[in-house]
Amino acid sequence: MTSYATSGLYIDRTDLFKTEQKDTNIDSTLGTDEVIMKVDHFALTANNITYAAFGDRMQYWDFFPAHDGFGSVPVWGFADVVASNSEDVKVGERFYGYYPMSSHLKVKAGKSSPAGFMDVAEHRSHLSPIYNHYVRSANDPGYSPEGEALQMLFRPLFMTSFLIDDFLFDNDFFGAKRIILSSASSKTAYGLAFLLYERDGIEVIGLTSPGNVEFTKSMNCYHQVVTYDELTSIDASEPAVFVDMAGNGELREKLHYHINDNLKYSCSVGASHWDAQAGAGDLPGAKPTLFFAPAQGQKRTKEWGPDGLQARVGGAWMKFITQASGWTNIIEHKGLDAMNDVYQIILSGKVDPKDGHILKF
Repeated sequence: MTSYATSGLYIDRTDLFKTEQKDTNIDSTLGTDEVIMKVDHFALTANNITYAAFGDRMQYWDFFPAHDGFGSVPVWGFADVVASNSEDVKVGERFYGYYPMSSHLKVKAGKSSPAGFMDVAEHRSHLSPIYNHYVRSANDPGYSPEGEALQMLFRPLFMTSFLIDDFLFDNDFFGAKRIILSSASSKTAYGLAFLLYERDGIEVIGLTSPGNVEFTKSMNCYHQVVTYDELTSIDASEPAVFVDMAGNGELREKLHYHINDNLKYSCSVGASHWDAQAGAGDLPGAKPTLFFAPAQGQKRTKEWGPDGLQARVGGAWMKFITQASGWTNIIEHKGLDAMNDVYQIILSGKVDPKDGHILKF
């Protein structure tokens, strides 16, 4: 039996700071439609920490099963096909999509089209199809080799930003004109702020730490930037919506009590403050809910069709990335030790919001 030597970084599911570098083997024997992909590079952001923090609750650990007690944090990146038993996926093709923090991945290619394919492996059948789709770079209208880093860093996050913006619009902003975002310097937050800022009559307020105030202001997509300890300076007399990217229970409680009954909708999107998620039970104002982006994506796919949704996202993406490219310093790292170092920095919340980390094996 021949095999592909595979190296990876794995996370202790009960202690996210504990990691393990492990070499395994992928059997090169391929069943019908099976494909082996070699991961070239991927981005690591606070979004991936959210995947780990909600790994059990949202089934993120299920995408790439690992050894007992450990998990592989899903990442967005590019990989090349090194072996294929599929008529629709050829050796040498390059795909953008959802990968483990491992050098190789075996998938089962199904529902193929010129745009890409779905991994229809049985263990992924219960998971959101949005994460199971692999985009063929050769036929991706938004792809360019020099733009891969920005695509990995922003495209999955911007899709979430787009769907939150669309969800709020779809619900008439719950009667509010003021949208408050926590973790305002995070990429998903300022992607959403960028979209909201262009809407007539909507005021966008960003909550951030003192060290990130200047960067957050410099993007010019927030009408007001407020530090967490000055939260009560926000005018509470008007209806508001809270989009929580931080996942900090104490912050959520403080904001709910400040805005009180004028808080018309409150949702949790991310967990950049993943270690402070606990909070009070009943709070004034709207009941906090978890926003699940794929649900809005599936709704719009039914209403607009897949091509219609992608066309709308694509148009918004091109406007956004033109601006965001100037807000980002791309930093490339190589090897498992570097992957672990970057992971620990982001997990600890010490990453500079201007930095975009790209990792290679």
